[in-house]
Amino acid sequence: MTRFLALALVLAACDSPSTESAPTSGLDPDVAPITAGDWTRPAADITWQWQLSGAVNAGYDVDLYDVDLWTTSDATLRQLQDRGVTVLCYFSAGSGDPHRPDFDRFDAADLGHPLAGFEEERWLDIRSERVWDIMLARLDLAVERGCDGVEPDNVDGVTNDTGFNLTARDQLAFNRNLANEAHRRGLTVALKNSGDQVHDLVAYVDLELNEECHQFQECGQLRPFATAGKPILNVEYARSRAEAERLAQAVCPTSSAADLRTLILPLDLDDSFRVSCF
Repeated sequence: MTRFLALALVLAACDSPSTESAPTSGLDPDVAPITAGDWTRPAADITWQWQLSGAVNAGYDVDLYDVDLWTTSDATLRQLQDRGVTVLCYFSAGSGDPHRPDFDRFDAADLGHPLAGFEEERWLDIRSERVWDIMLARLDLAVERGCDGVEPDNVDGVTNDTGFNLTARDQLAFNRNLANEAHRRGLTVALKNSGDQVHDLVAYVDLELNEECHQFQECGQLRPFATAGKPILNVEYARSRAEAERLAQAVCPTSSAADLRTLILPLDLDDSFRVSCF
């Protein structure tokens, strides 16, 4: 899922103190990062593929695949891992989707405004203890399924119109503790977008996965990952292969110069085309 139309006005509003009582998970925003453990730490020059819909095409010769936590078959996971591919499993950590099997575990009070462009999907109150418990269960499911790591999406609610009066420290507490819990389970963890908090999160995660940093002129926010020797995966979206190939001519030189690992893909992430800058 994407985080289009995140506005500075919303961020300013979310940084103001809450005037309403709200549930809290009791997460500490100042928790130290878990950095020692036995999980895969991808190299900065990693090659990768991202497919979240349709039967996964496992035929790309790359180092890392990012696939859906629920819909990817056991056979595909094993096929990829048997040839040494690191597999990240995608789930949304900041939104509730009625098509997911655990959606009925959320309370009505956990569900906020719809996501722009995904009207059935609702932002979550990341301060809720129930939301936190569900996210821990999703991490446990990733371990159970044999995923090497996770890509938790929508962890930038503070810069969106969620319907909750979230603060920057609410978001930081959620993201830092989620990354630590992934590492505690031996899982690699990616930071999704969240350019405003990169400096505060780079030590907690193993890589960045960004959507359209060229389109939104945000690539500079991601530089701390390159400085730390961690990969920056970026995707730019196109409507057709022809458009993707034209876009590649414009963005690939800039992407390579900035140490980004950029793919140009369809918004549906269905493998209908793929153009790589690496």
